[in-house]
Amino acid sequence: MAKAIINAKIYDFENFFENGFVIFDEKIIDIGDMSQFINNDYEILDGKDMMVMPSLVCGHSHIYSTFARGMSITFDPKDFQDILDQLWWKLDKEIDNIMTYYSGIVSAVDLMKNGVTTIIDHHASGSDITNSLESLRKAVVTDAGLRGAFAFEVSDRFPINEAIEENRIFYEENQTKKTRGLFGLHAGMSLSETTLKLVKKSLTNAPIHIHAAESELDEFDSLKKYNERIIHRLNRHGLIHPNSIIAHAIYLDDDELQILKEKHAVIVVNFSSNMNNAVGIPNLKRFRENGVRVIIGNDGISSSMTTEYLMIYYQTHLFDQKPQTFGLNDLKKMIDDTYSYANDLFGINIGRIKKGYDADLLMIPYIEPTPISSKNAFGHLFFGMFNSFKPMHVFVGGKFVVHNYQVSPKLNTLYQEAKHQAKKLWNKVNKEVD
Repeated sequence: MAKAIINAKIYDFENFFENGFVIFDEKIIDIGDMSQFINNDYEILDGKDMMVMPSLVCGHSHIYSTFARGMSITFDPKDFQDILDQLWWKLDKEIDNIMTYYSGIVSAVDLMKNGVTTIIDHHASGSDITNSLESLRKAVVTDAGLRGAFAFEVSDRFPINEAIEENRIFYEENQTKKTRGLFGLHAGMSLSETTLKLVKKSLTNAPIHIHAAESELDEFDSLKKYNERIIHRLNRHGLIHPNSIIAHAIYLDDDELQILKEKHAVIVVNFSSNMNNAVGIPNLKRFRENGVRVIIGNDGISSSMTTEYLMIYYQTHLFDQKPQTFGLNDLKKMIDDTYSYANDLFGINIGRIKKGYDADLLMIPYIEPTPISSKNAFGHLFFGMFNSFKPMHVFVGGKFVVHNYQVSPKLNTLYQEAKHQAKKLWNKVNKEVD
C-alpha cells in the first residue's frame, strides 16, 4: 500500500509547499498542495507541524572508528602523524570482521536517527581484511536497510595483495542501487611506488577513495620521497578516474585542483574532524575558483551531517575573515552536489521530492516562529533546525527505517550487543582497559 504524508511543510532545497502532500511507495508518486489531495486508500501519515525533506548523505565516513568512543589509551600527540600512530593505527589493526559488523550496526542506527540514509565509507581492519566490506554491507545495507558504498584502505601497513583483492572483488560484485564499491587507498604517505603499481593493475576504471593533503605532512612526504605533490603522483600512476573521492584536500595547490577538475573527481570536506585534529580547514573559495565539485562528509567523528553543515558555514566565515564570501546558497550547492554524487554512484535519484525520485525521505517536527516561504526555507533549516536535528520518521525507498524516533527491535538488540565487541577491541588495543 502506498503511503501519503499530508498537511506537511515540504522542502527539498529547491521547492517548498507550506501545506502539502507526498504520495510514495518505493518512489515518489505525486506531490502537491493539500487543496489537490485525493485519498485513494493510502496509508496516511499526518505531517501537521512537520517538515518533510529528502534524507541526507554522508560523503566520507569511517565506520570502524565507532568503537573509539570512550576508549582509554595513552595519547599525547604532537602532530597528525602522532594521532595516527597513537590512536587510529593501534585501533584499526586489531579489528576483525565481527567487530566490523557491529560497528556497522552502531553507525547505521546512529546515522539514520540523524536522518542520514546514504553512507560512503572508508574502511580499515588489520585483523580481517577479506570479507570485511561484506561485513559492512550486511550490517548497513541488509540489516539496517540503508544505502552504502564501501572501500578498504589499501596501505603498506596491511598485506597489500589481500587489501587490493578485497576492493576489486567487492567493487565487481556490488553494483546495485543499495550497495556500491569504490577502490580504497589510505593516503600517499602510506603507499609506496610498488603498491601504487599493483593497485593500477587491478583498478580497471573504478573510482578511488583516498585521503590527500589532510595535513601538511602528507604533501611534505610526497615532495621529499618522490619530488612531486600528491595529486601529481596519483595522476602519474593513472589512478584518478571520474567520481574518485579525494578526502580533505586542505593543502592541495591550484595545479592539483586543475587535475581533479579535468579528471572529474570530487573533493569531500570534513570540517569538524579537521578542527579536532588541528590540521587546518579547506579553502572552499579556491575549490570553487578551480571548478572542482565539493561534497560533504563527517570523517566518522559523529553521526550528524547537519553539524557539518553548521561547521562549514561558520568556519569558512572565520577562515575568510568575511561574512559574505560564503553564503547559505554556497552551502546549499555543496549539499546538492553531495546528492548528485550519490545519484551518479548508485544510479538513483535522491535529494529532491519530485515524481519518480526514490522515496528516501524524513519527517521532522518544526513549528516555524516566523513566516516561512520558498525564499527563506533554507534559512529556517540552518538557523532553526540543523543544531538539533532528530527526525521522527525516516524512509529509504519508501520503507521505514526510523518510526516514531525508534529503529526495529532487531537493530536495538544488535546495537546493545555491540558493546561486548567494543570491550574485546579495547582489550586488544590496551590490555589495561577494564
